[in-house]
Amino acid sequence: MRTVLMVAEKPSLAQSIAKILSKGSCSTRKGLNGACSVHEYTGSFVGQNVRFKMTSVCGHVMSLDFIGKYNNWDKVDPAELFSNAPTEKKEANPKLNMVKFLQVEAKGCDYVVLWLDCDKEGENICFEVLDAIQPVMNKSYGNERTIYRSKFSSITDTDICNAMTRLGEPNKNEALSVDARQELDLRIGCAFTRFQTKYFQGKYGNLDSSLISFGPCQTPTLGFCVERHDKIQSFKPEAYWVVQAKVFKGKDSPLTLDWDRVRVFDRDVGQMFVNMAKTAKEAKVDSVTKKEKAKQRPIALNTVEMLRVASSALGMSPQHTMQIAERLYTQGYISYPRTETTHYPENFDLKGTLKQQANSCLWGEMVKALLSEGINRPRKGVDSGDHPPITPMRAASESELGSDGWRLYDYITRHFIATVSPDCKYLQTTISFSIATESFTCSGKMLISAGYTEVMPWQGIAQEEALPVCERGDTFTVDEIKLLEKQTNPPDYLTEAELITLMEKHGIGTDASIPVHINNICQRNYVTVESGRKLKPTNLGIVLVHGYYKIDADLVLPTIRSAVEKQLNLISLGKANFHQVLQHTLDIFKRKFHYFVDSIAGMDELMEVSFSPIADTGKPLSRCGKCHRFMKYIQAKPSRLHCSHCDETYSLPQNGAIKLYKELKCPLDEFELVLWTSGSRGKSYPVCPYCFSNPPFRDMKKGMGCNECTHPSCQHSLNSLGISQCVECETGVLVFDPTSGPKWRMACNKCNVVVHFFEQAHKVQVSQDSCDSCEASLVIVDFNKTRSPLPDGETQHTGCVFCDPVFQDLVELKHATMRHPMHRAGGARRGRGKGRGRRPMGNPKKPKDKMAALAAYFV
Repeated sequence: MRTVLMVAEKPSLAQSIAKILSKGSCSTRKGLNGACSVHEYTGSFVGQNVRFKMTSVCGHVMSLDFIGKYNNWDKVDPAELFSNAPTEKKEANPKLNMVKFLQVEAKGCDYVVLWLDCDKEGENICFEVLDAIQPVMNKSYGNERTIYRSKFSSITDTDICNAMTRLGEPNKNEALSVDARQELDLRIGCAFTRFQTKYFQGKYGNLDSSLISFGPCQTPTLGFCVERHDKIQSFKPEAYWVVQAKVFKGKDSPLTLDWDRVRVFDRDVGQMFVNMAKTAKEAKVDSVTKKEKAKQRPIALNTVEMLRVASSALGMSPQHTMQIAERLYTQGYISYPRTETTHYPENFDLKGTLKQQANSCLWGEMVKALLSEGINRPRKGVDSGDHPPITPMRAASESELGSDGWRLYDYITRHFIATVSPDCKYLQTTISFSIATESFTCSGKMLISAGYTEVMPWQGIAQEEALPVCERGDTFTVDEIKLLEKQTNPPDYLTEAELITLMEKHGIGTDASIPVHINNICQRNYVTVESGRKLKPTNLGIVLVHGYYKIDADLVLPTIRSAVEKQLNLISLGKANFHQVLQHTLDIFKRKFHYFVDSIAGMDELMEVSFSPIADTGKPLSRCGKCHRFMKYIQAKPSRLHCSHCDETYSLPQNGAIKLYKELKCPLDEFELVLWTSGSRGKSYPVCPYCFSNPPFRDMKKGMGCNECTHPSCQHSLNSLGISQCVECETGVLVFDPTSGPKWRMACNKCNVVVHFFEQAHKVQVSQDSCDSCEASLVIVDFNKTRSPLPDGETQHTGCVFCDPVFQDLVELKHATMRHPMHRAGGARRGRGKGRGRRPMGNPKKPKDKMAALAAYFV
């Protein structure tokens, strides 16, 4: 029996699709990477009985990066990144072992059906999967077709089964357009980011951003926000005057009339019109017009509109909205949430989709009325040729979806129902008056039929006070005529919804990437999100944009990126050459980069006004090993130490607190050590500021603290304080923390495992001896006589943390509370080996048999 491998984009999707295609009769097992499951069943494929294996990836299998040496910021000129730096595809998440997992499952398979998301990114992942599995699949017979691509827009029985009967092929051109975008963003973004980050962080201490990034889409996005900020700052309010008249008839309430001239900007002219109008005691009705008007129902929902509404009405960020929408899609509640289309295809089952909502307690009655009276044909939108508009695929309740999930689903469902509902109809009455020589009007609306606003009440016609019944020639008594002074108001800061509109209008990003770009400018501290989800630029964001305008406006204006997006779209349509577009775009930005570097003084002048020189920032903390003067600790991101005498800056671990470490010095360079800590419930370790940036030994990497230092005799090094390989991760070493008493602990120098032991012990030391069973270093523990938990009142004991029965009740495993999941780059690890005496070991042996016992009382 031949075998068909099927691959979806997410584990939850694979499970749903397998359940539908197998009619619930598949068996399931875990894959070797632990993250993806494999669902197996038998069935028919291309006219034969086959065994199906349905599994998934977890997003992109591979990511693009420079080869190793070009990732060193200190040794590579950023200009080289445009052309000389080779790139390579690396596993997007090495911990998942996705390539190996796919190859294990693909071995011996005859066909592959790709169920990746049906957009350009999905096509790109298709070819990543194929690159991994094709070398191990069975060879095809002659010209037999072995690669198939499914196209689907929702996780419903009908859509999935239809997709299985209409299998096509993956689109190479769309995949290439994504490759081109990835390479352009990598080369251009890294070159500008590395240069300006190093240049400005070396000069200014209070930038409060760990990375001063540039992005071909990110920077124009920031530009829109700063442009609005500039309009607000340059705005000068101007006084204007309005003539307001109030009239009444009989015992009716007075009517406030609108002046036909609207406003004047000269007070004397306004007063002249008031004086003229005051000569009349009555207002004459010149005309009464009544006109039936309609407020059109919305067109079908696409991604950009969903993001706009979620931000403005639901208060949800675009990034969060897309995460919620993707979850609703993978669970089968809505159709695919990434689409530019606002037109339902001719064969779209509008009635069937509507019927699923008939039992809702919120809109069920409206749906039943629509079904009985006949649905309205949706307004014609735009067919972008990707996916149908976003629609609900099955009924749901708030308890199923959770708060934010329900709010988004509620809006999507109401929007869909509104698209097939009648328009909202109302009667607009306008009464025109003349008072002396001046003309005034008064208008009101009266609802005729709520239409779609019954399901979208926030768009309904507000209930207004009825206008008095009158006809042409009637007169009203003038109650009051006065001149009101007002001022023009500045525009407000851009909301996320307005920014999304601008990005779509100018072609910045795609429906999938717009939320990412907005999130980036927030994360980089270029803008802050104020109440009402308004985006207010920070000083850093303002200075950067003004600097780009001063040097080369093309770097921040949307025109170039918009043109590049059009070229990328031509690649996806097969109308442009991948290599030519890539080379042409890189040549343009390479020239712009060189001009930017030569003109950086222009931006630096703006920085000087807004930020403090690094020498004037921070507070004295530890002594420099070169000049022995105090270095200043700069807390603003990225935290670092600066020696103003030597004019040198030293990096530190991020996302934690830094303090002086007992005035102890590194034996290699005389720099005073500092202690990094993630808090009382986390972990801590000493750091030499010089060694952290300048690794002293070949087997060390940049960004390593003393808990990873391989110095053979230093009392703070891994060789002196390392106890054993980590009980959870493969490469980490559990290192004793001598500062942790009386709540003593050892912590992994790679992951967030923390082992608490010997609480209230007077003294804990790492012995030079090792355990004969598991090779872990022994520990020497001293207790006060009155508080000793040791048997027979003993106060000192030497033993193995893992094997010694005396220590078993005194050890507890926890996970550190980290301020950030990865506070510094990892590197090679060292441990202690079996035998007497101190000696560095390459890969310490994990105490296998003892781990099970240890885990039992760690829980």
